[in-house]
Amino acid sequence: MTETVGMNAALLESPGAPFRLMSVVRPVPGPGQVLVRIIASGINPLDLKIRGGAAPHAKHPLPAILGIDLAGVVEALGPGVTEFRAGDEVYGMTGGVGGLQGSLADYAAVDARLLALKPRNFSMREAAAVPLVFITAWEGLVDRVHLRPSQAVLVQGGGGGVGSMAIQIARAHGATVYATASTRRATLVNRLGATLIAHERSRVEDYVEVHTAGRGFDVVYDTAGGASLDASFKAVARYGHVVSALGWGTHALAPLSFRAGTYSGVFTLLPLLTGQDRAHHGEILREATRLAEAGQIVPIVDERRFDLARVGAAYELLQLGQASGKLVIDVAK
Repeated sequence: MTETVGMNAALLESPGAPFRLMSVVRPVPGPGQVLVRIIASGINPLDLKIRGGAAPHAKHPLPAILGIDLAGVVEALGPGVTEFRAGDEVYGMTGGVGGLQGSLADYAAVDARLLALKPRNFSMREAAAVPLVFITAWEGLVDRVHLRPSQAVLVQGGGGGVGSMAIQIARAHGATVYATASTRRATLVNRLGATLIAHERSRVEDYVEVHTAGRGFDVVYDTAGGASLDASFKAVARYGHVVSALGWGTHALAPLSFRAGTYSGVFTLLPLLTGQDRAHHGEILREATRLAEAGQIVPIVDERRFDLARVGAAYELLQLGQASGKLVIDVAK
């Protein structure tokens, strides 16, 4: 008879309900899985939608443990896992959707293909802030667009998590980068190496004229959807490429069609929801580790600290738009 072992977890029992810190059974890694002792859990805007019952596309039934991103230490290996060893420091986008246990818990048994060794120069908190936003930005710029050096890239929403990673990935690939953001994000956008376009006081036609002499941008990465995506169709150059991580809304494609442009969508959750192509997420994170250790990407992390007992306070802070970077839960001290 196998003895069950418990662990702490922040459980969400119904949409919008308070998180409840409780003891649950610690998972056991199955074939192809790794048991990770979680040190830090990153919070994403998608987590807010799941908590509020506003993300049916995430297919995460409640009650459940939320938390998409994690960083931690390999505790045990399931059958068939050879690429990691106990004690390895890893990170990944591993659950919190599709009925998969999330990272707001002491441990998680996760698909080893979704993990990579964390950057040696990153803390656990920094590593936990990376997976979803980096993978989303990489899939758009590298997998869809096949970004080339010297291209002019416009990032719509450069002050956010995906936007800040898109800026850094584009810069690492030799592109010239521009980014729309609010003026309060100007210092961040400029520090990341992009030219700021203050969206609250700039018309599309004006910034296209100022920065590209009316030609348009070779690549536009939209992170906001809605009016931002409509503006992207007007800002792209002839034969250019618009890619969006948030294609909600009803959009007229004529402005893009008249430029003979291309549109691509990014849906980062697909490997988690379908079980297909999960190894590619691990491959992308290995690229993130390479760039991080070369000093070419840095996550923007809010310095305020929260533990599992204060998950709700962190979610509230993000909901109010008062976070200064990625919020991270300290699961273990």
